[in-house]
Amino acid sequence: MSPAAPDSLAKKLNRNVRKTNARLAWAEEIPFGAALSVRRWRLGNGLDVMLLVDRSAPVVSYQTWFRVGSRHEKPGKTGLAHFFEHLMFKETKNVGPGEFDRTIESAGGETNAATWTDWTTYYENLPKDQLELAVRLESDRMANLVLQKPEVESEREVVINERRYRVEDDIHGFTNERLYATAFKKHPYRWPTIGWMKDIEGYTVRDCLAFYRTYYAPNNATLVVAGDVHEEHLLSLLQRYYGALSPSRIPREKAVREPEQRTERVLSLKQPTDTEKLQLGWRAPAFGTRDYAVLTVMDDLLTGGRSSRLHRALIQDGELASDLHGSLAPFHDPGLYELWVNARNGVKTEALLEVVEGELARLRDEPVGHDELDKAKNRLELSFLHGMETVSGKADQIGFHAAVTGDVRGAWRQLEQWRSVGPEDVADVARRTLGRARRTTIAVLPRKGGRA
Repeated sequence: MSPAAPDSLAKKLNRNVRKTNARLAWAEEIPFGAALSVRRWRLGNGLDVMLLVDRSAPVVSYQTWFRVGSRHEKPGKTGLAHFFEHLMFKETKNVGPGEFDRTIESAGGETNAATWTDWTTYYENLPKDQLELAVRLESDRMANLVLQKPEVESEREVVINERRYRVEDDIHGFTNERLYATAFKKHPYRWPTIGWMKDIEGYTVRDCLAFYRTYYAPNNATLVVAGDVHEEHLLSLLQRYYGALSPSRIPREKAVREPEQRTERVLSLKQPTDTEKLQLGWRAPAFGTRDYAVLTVMDDLLTGGRSSRLHRALIQDGELASDLHGSLAPFHDPGLYELWVNARNGVKTEALLEVVEGELARLRDEPVGHDELDKAKNRLELSFLHGMETVSGKADQIGFHAAVTGDVRGAWRQLEQWRSVGPEDVADVARRTLGRARRTTIAVLPRKGGRA
């Protein structure tokens, strides 16, 4: 069944609406892949709505993306965005403690959330006949969260224990935190998404109320709904459940420009480990840029599987390391390209670094063969297309790209960028990005006993 014309549908749905906040306005239709499209609407209170109708399975993915993450916090109050990811599952004026999860699960669905530097997202994947349940529960906790001392104190202990487990008692977590704190001097990316321990211990109910009333508002959210959905039914539900919510005053974000790094930054950490470890981070471009796409392909050349260059040089042939992985921060602002290597017994970080630098020199100085390059690009494309097989995977891509770059079609543009990468692009970006002066180097050395 073809979707109704936007103008006539908006007129029909607005006919009996009295509240300005509930009035629907048509925004645009955006091609998404070869056969699908995203229809975009906006409520009068600023709620952004993106609908992808996909009837390949009788399910729906309902996602709420809030434009708030750790980079929107202030020194002394770090970690609040992550803290709210926990608090939002606690209790509202209409839903008791623990009832949110139980209700979704009893309806045959699943729910979870995630927070990072630039965004926070909540999702439900449900049978299509349970759509109204997701709309009712999510609109309720956007406006009616209970924030009193018992809720804040109980969740504070949960997050404190999470930080101890994931950071302070975890060598990789602790080292990665030091990497960002060393590589960034001014930008909010320098503090961890989970927050500093001292800040977590100091949250007050007043802090939480102020954060909630500012950022958890319809004009700071994007709803992404994908699946077997009828547009008119969805939009009428959104008017009914979200139409009474008022927008908030979102503070204007001050752009922070991180100073250019001109010399290598070096740090040595003593940790309770039997083998040495190496963490490297190069200042890298923002997500969505052409250079970012080239670096993504380059990372696959270096670390993407057993046949990748560094795996062969460090693990398979060189027998210097037991494990390695690379990652490129998908941030709104320029982030880091990270490389982590675990040495084998008796191997020094200097030996690991020598091999890494040799492989980077090859990328800069020797053209990558087309067969090797095509293999990396094909592997990235296969992973991307596999993720697009489900409605939740499609919704993830729509919401993430909308939140980070504002480009709903960003996932497909990224695929096009990968396909167009040539040997000269790899060499050029390697020369400009992966130099020693742009690098932060952390050597993790053994220390017997004690905590990380």
